[in-house]
Amino acid sequence: MKQIKIAVIGVGALGQHHARILAGMPDVELVGVADTNREAGTRVAQNCGTQWFSEYRDVLDNVDAVSVAVPTIAHLAVAGDCLARGISAHVEKPLALDATEGSLLVKQAEKTGAILQVGHIERFNPAMQSARPHIGQPKYIRGERLSPFSFRSTDIGVTLDLMIHDIDLVLDLAASPIVSVEAFGLNILGSNEDVVQARLRFENGCVADLTANRVSMNVSRSMQVWSNTGFVGIDFGARQVTTCAPSDALLYGTSPVERAQQPGADIEKLKTDVFEHFIRVENPTVTPHDALTAELSSFVDCIRTQQKPLVDGQTALQALVAAEQILESVAAHAWDGDSHGAIGPAPFFAAPRKLAG
Repeated sequence: MKQIKIAVIGVGALGQHHARILAGMPDVELVGVADTNREAGTRVAQNCGTQWFSEYRDVLDNVDAVSVAVPTIAHLAVAGDCLARGISAHVEKPLALDATEGSLLVKQAEKTGAILQVGHIERFNPAMQSARPHIGQPKYIRGERLSPFSFRSTDIGVTLDLMIHDIDLVLDLAASPIVSVEAFGLNILGSNEDVVQARLRFENGCVADLTANRVSMNVSRSMQVWSNTGFVGIDFGARQVTTCAPSDALLYGTSPVERAQQPGADIEKLKTDVFEHFIRVENPTVTPHDALTAELSSFVDCIRTQQKPLVDGQTALQALVAAEQILESVAAHAWDGDSHGAIGPAPFFAAPRKLAG
């Protein structure tokens, strides 16, 4: 099988892992890694048995595809340059800095026929893949994504940094147009929002509540989905799934509430029967695998077969459009209920900072 020639552009916190994984794939030749940081670039290149390039354009004549892991603010310039040359690109999420730039990347890929895949990695999380068959038509979705401040991705706020993962998943699960968005947020450590709470309502009646916080003392990556088939809880970090569904005794028998109203009813026994007799609780098997390896392997397969990626440019663009709706709502939120008070992602402590000296 002919090896696909790939380069990794940007080998920081994420890109170095892209390089490591691609270097280990038998059907891939890692032609080089490109990064303006000499120390990081040469270190990753040596570890992966390839060359370092300070200028990414110097490697483009020798590749079939690239994996782009540069800051979001540079996605349009770098990925756009590659796609314009007909070079397939895997671009880390979010697709671009905004929907306008994202649309340009999508159009460029369509024009040249290059494969464009976007790194919404939770689609490849084994817990999500295990949970997906158990989810019917979602009626309510709750997602929570909390993490300590990493001092990475400071060119964007928490909406595009963390919440974008859950936005993508919610759009896929709801499979319906958004009809309204309500959100508020806080910028705590910098000029971009660090905490956001959003509610999305969909045309089919589904409602999604999303929480993202990148200045948290706790770590959480979870989602709860209530659908017409029952409840599914997903822990993306622990790779665990819990499902709850009505048993035949609840669907076709006398309800526990009715039984409790009968003379001589044993209420304590009925309490224990709720999750033993009336509601079926299961923990579906989650087959462990590395999500990033699965994502990059899928990218390589799409290049080879010319199939549409699981998260192509158009799909990622829809998530970006929804993120912009959330950001617009965050920017318009009136903390005092009117236009005379604080507006937007304002901190609760409104006093201006005083510099020493």
